Formats: sequence, structure tokens, C-alpha cells
Amino acid sequence: MKKKAYKEVPLFKNIKEIMYNSAKEYGDRIAFTIKHRKNKKIEYEEKTYGDFMEDINSFGASLYDLGLKDNRVAIMGRNRYEWALAHLSNLLGGIVSVPIDKELQLGELEDSLIRSQVKALVFDGKYIDLIKQIKERNLTNIEFFICMDPLENADFMQVQDLLYNGSKNEANKQEFINYDIDEKKMSILLFTSGTTSRSKAVMLSQEGIAVNIHDMLMVEDLRCTDVNIAFLPFHHIFGSTGLLVMLACGIKTVFTDGLRYIKDNLKEYKVSVFVGVPILVDKMYHGILDAVKKQGKEKAVNVAKKICAILLKFGIDIRRKVFKQILQELGGDLRLIISGGAPLDKEVDIGFSAFGIDIIQGYGLTETSPVVAAENMFYKKSGSIGVPMKHVQLEIVNKDEKGIGEIRVKGPNVMLGYYENEEATKEVIKDEWFYTGDLAYQDDDGYIFIAGRKKDVIVLKNGKKVFPDELEFVIAKLPTVKEVFVYGKPSDDDEDNVMVCTKVVYDKDLMIKEYGNISEEELHEKIWKGIKEINKTLPIYKYIKGLIITDIPLIKTTTNKVKRNEELKLVLNNIQKN
Repeated sequence: MKKKAYKEVPLFKNIKEIMYNSAKEYGDRIAFTIKHRKNKKIEYEEKTYGDFMEDINSFGASLYDLGLKDNRVAIMGRNRYEWALAHLSNLLGGIVSVPIDKELQLGELEDSLIRSQVKALVFDGKYIDLIKQIKERNLTNIEFFICMDPLENADFMQVQDLLYNGSKNEANKQEFINYDIDEKKMSILLFTSGTTSRSKAVMLSQEGIAVNIHDMLMVEDLRCTDVNIAFLPFHHIFGSTGLLVMLACGIKTVFTDGLRYIKDNLKEYKVSVFVGVPILVDKMYHGILDAVKKQGKEKAVNVAKKICAILLKFGIDIRRKVFKQILQELGGDLRLIISGGAPLDKEVDIGFSAFGIDIIQGYGLTETSPVVAAENMFYKKSGSIGVPMKHVQLEIVNKDEKGIGEIRVKGPNVMLGYYENEEATKEVIKDEWFYTGDLAYQDDDGYIFIAGRKKDVIVLKNGKKVFPDELEFVIAKLPTVKEVFVYGKPSDDDEDNVMVCTKVVYDKDLMIKEYGNISEEELHEKIWKGIKEINKTLPIYKYIKGLIITDIPLIKTTTNKVKRNEELKLVLNNIQKN
């Protein structure tokens, strides 16, 4: 498949070159809109690309003044301007940036700070009680605690003071500006979410991220007139690289007030680009459908969809005009959704497109800076993750009879390795190929479809394979089902064989709404009836033969990934007790 480019973009060596180019090309454009609440009043502050670069240089000058040049600085907090400022100051000044998950408990947080050997921590004032404990316990090597918010507490430094002091320190500022980036060295140290074991620390280079940004800008329809809402946490590589992509092409970034305010924020800021995960994209779509249903307009909308689809074949696109009222549910300006992190429901993909909102899926990992493959304006097929990025070599190896095998990739975006963990690095990087642990197949047109995680596959006695993701996706559509975990356990009839089972977490509120005041036993019967209907659509070897229901959430990481090993131990222990 010969890959087309949406537009020609320069390939920069590192993030510093990207940011200096943006400051030159988009200096007077708004880079960030920041909301402030003062005495119950809301005020908006705007930072241009020129302002942002000035702040980076000033903050960087103060970091140098503290002796942090060629050291490591951690950042912890919500998505906000000061987070972006600290991260970019680190990257442009040769300081290793260590994004830290704000949801970590004290022990895990300290462990990450100790392992990464950071000398300073820039933190959100919301977490000051946790930071006070870390400072008092004195188990880390941190010398400087820098708060993103104004504080009366003299024990902590403040971002605003460092900005002011740095702006006056011309010598350090020039030293910071003149720093020559080595794009092949470790520049970001990022911890994985650790679903099965202690999290690994991934070493990423600026070259890998710069190449990844270039490849995305070549094929995705991003415009300098767009407004992006920074929803995905910046301490995830998908969130932080996503921000850099927006900054690379002059887009304005705004910040959400929280999950429950997403719809309001989309309207408030006239958001046109949204980068999110499938669970939220799905919720947004079904929110629209619920509104249509309440208005009794389902039939009219379906007819309009068909008419729009016919006209589109002739190059006539009236979708956004016809569905203007529906699009107002998402603010009215949203035109592009980028989804990643897990497979997206085909119904949601097709549905958004029918309303005139482009939606693309991507696939990647922390270890690949992050994007490996994505759909784009030229290559799109519902259910697929599109095609590999320009600078990524992708192969599917060790295929089974259905053509499903493990994805391995090679390219400058692949990590340098796991920090201080050579054994784990050698397990996944062999002859320059990074083995992702993800299973997939490629169709005749070159599109890639994810099948599941290699370590999660249930292998039956006859050699047949069952992919939990595939079944979980279908079971999740049953009424009242909130979360699903599909697993294999020894068969009741044959201990050498495996039986496919599922654990379902139900939503109490949805249960009452759907069925009234029924018992858990009655709900079990209803869900089991739904599963038996699902079984009728499956090959016999995939039949689900056991069901557990509960209202207790599954064990998850801070990134909402199920800790499958822990869940399996819990389930099997409970079975043995009973």
C-alpha cells in the first residue's frame, strides 16, 4: 500500500526545533486559554505562542539557576498550563522530564520519585497534603518542591516566582536558550500503568517523539484554526504527545473542568478537536442518541442519515447542516474526534461520521512514543486501526491459521529501553524489533485489526484460541452491564481443558431503571439469558459457560485498565472457597 500524505510538513530533529518553529509561525495566535475563578467570577487568560515561549525561557532560566541543568524534574498534577510549561521547559533545556500519575497512592508515588532519581518536583496545589507527607518522610532525593499555585506556605517554591525571577536572569536565560539538544538521549522517563506487575520506567528520546509528531501531521486533518480540549492526562504519553501535536500546528488548547462538564466545555470554548478514549467517545455518542430518542425523532434522523449518505456518494455533503441541532449537543463546532487506547465500537464510528463528525482510530504504546498506526483522511476502515505511520515498520509475526499474530515494530519512535531493567528490555526488543504483545491481523487492503493481548488469550485443549476482548465487547452491550471480565478456568468436566467464563459488574441505577426493584438472583437470570443469546452467534468453542455478577468494580490501574491477573486470582479463590 503506497501511503499518501495529507500535507507536506517539515521533519524536525527534536521538540525544541518544533517549538521554535511554532513560535515563529504562530507567534500571535492563542496557544492556551486558561480559566480563572476569582470571588465566584470567571476570568479567561490567553497565552499566545510567543507568550508561551517567553514563559518557557523564563521558567527554564530559573531551573538552571537551581542547578537542575542535565538533571531530572518530575511533574505531577491535573492538565493545566503550568504542567505544559514545566514539561516543555524540561524538554527545551535538556532536563529529563518525568511525568508522574497524580492518582498514585503515597507508596507508589514515592517509589516512582525514588526510582527516577529526580531532583525537583513541580506539583499541583490540589495535592499539597500528599506532597507535605513526601517532604516530611524525606525518602526521596528531591531538593526542590515547586507548587503550580500561589501559596502562603514558605516551605514550597512557586511557579509564578520562578517565572518572574527567570525573566530577569538574562545570563541563565541565554544559557537555557542556547542549550544544544541531543535528540537521541533519554529526554522523558515515563512509568507504565503496570497491570500485571510493578510499573516499568520507559526511556523516550526527542527524536522518537519528533518523528511521531511529523508522521501524524502529514496525514491527519489538523488546522491552526482548531480548538483542542486537553482531556487525556498529560502524564500519559498519548496525552502529552497529543499536546505537542497541537502545539506543532498552531492549535489553541483549552482545559476541561472535569468529566461531568465535558459537554459544557465543548460549547464554552467552541472545541473542534477532541482526543479521547473509546469509553468516553461511546458515552458522547449515546448521549446524542438518548437526546434524539427523548425528542421522538429517531425515525426522522434515520431517514436523514440515508439521504445524506446517498448525496455524499455524489460529492454533496450536507450532514452538518441537516444535523446542526444534534451537533449542538456537542457544542456545535466539533468536527474531528481522535480515539485511542482501546478498540472503538463500529456503531459509534459509523454513527459520528453519519452526523458529519470525522472520527479516526489509532494504536500505540508508551514504548512507541506513542503512535504505531492510525486511520487518516485517506485510509479509513471501520473497526481497524488504520495503517502504520510513515517512519514505522510493522510486521505481524508467528501467525496462526487465521492470520492472527503478534505485532512487532521498528523505527526511531521505539523506546531506548526500560530504565535500569535490561532483562525486561531484552524480552521485548530483539534485533531492533519491539514486540508489542498485541495480537492482530491485516486484511487484503493492508488495514490492521487488533485481536487482543497475547498474554490474555485463553487457549483451549484443542488448540483453539479465545480472545477475551472480543467477548467483553459484546457482553458490555447487555442492559445494566457496567464492566466485564472474561477469563478461563479449569472445566468442570475435564480439568485439562479450559472453560470460558465471565464476571459482570452491574450498574445498580441502571438495574432499577431497566427492571425495577429486582433481586441480584433475578438479575443474574436476565444477564445469563442475554449471554445465552450471545452464545448463539458464536462458534461452540467460544461459548461462555459461567457467569458471576457483582456490583463491586473490577480491580484496575489508575488508567482504568483491568488488572487481569489480580481479577483472575480473586475469581478463582472465591470459586475454591465456595
